[in-house]
Amino acid sequence: MTPDWSAATAPSLDEFQRLADEAFSRLPEAFRRLCAGILVQVADFPEAEVLKELGAESEFDLLGLFQGVGLAQDGAVSMTGQMPNMIWLYRRPILDYWAEHEEMLGGIISHVLIHEIGHHIGLSDDDMEAIEAAVT
Repeated sequence: MTPDWSAATAPSLDEFQRLADEAFSRLPEAFRRLCAGILVQVADFPEAEVLKELGAESEFDLLGLFQGVGLAQDGAVSMTGQMPNMIWLYRRPILDYWAEHEEMLGGIISHVLIHEIGHHIGLSDDDMEAIEAAVT
């Protein structure tokens, strides 16, 4: 039976935030402990300054971003006036990627989340792949 997509809509920012929170809750406990104090936020697109700083050609080029001081850069020590570490997931670029690939939306969100947390922790691509394999 073919699903009826005629009434389907893309997840809102709030729904996307819930998907991100669910993806985070499925990560291994030891991995989540390393994320203490990190805020996970969802926005439709990255801010113009971020795109310019990263040399992105389009607002669709960036699926997620870690902003802050990672553990690999001594981010375990908080300094006065320092903004909290944040992971941004960009809804519209992720939805665009999802529409163009044969992957589940939850899997894409998990992948981006793990990748951005990996930047905070200082993990290698192989380490991130191993964590991603453990989640799926």
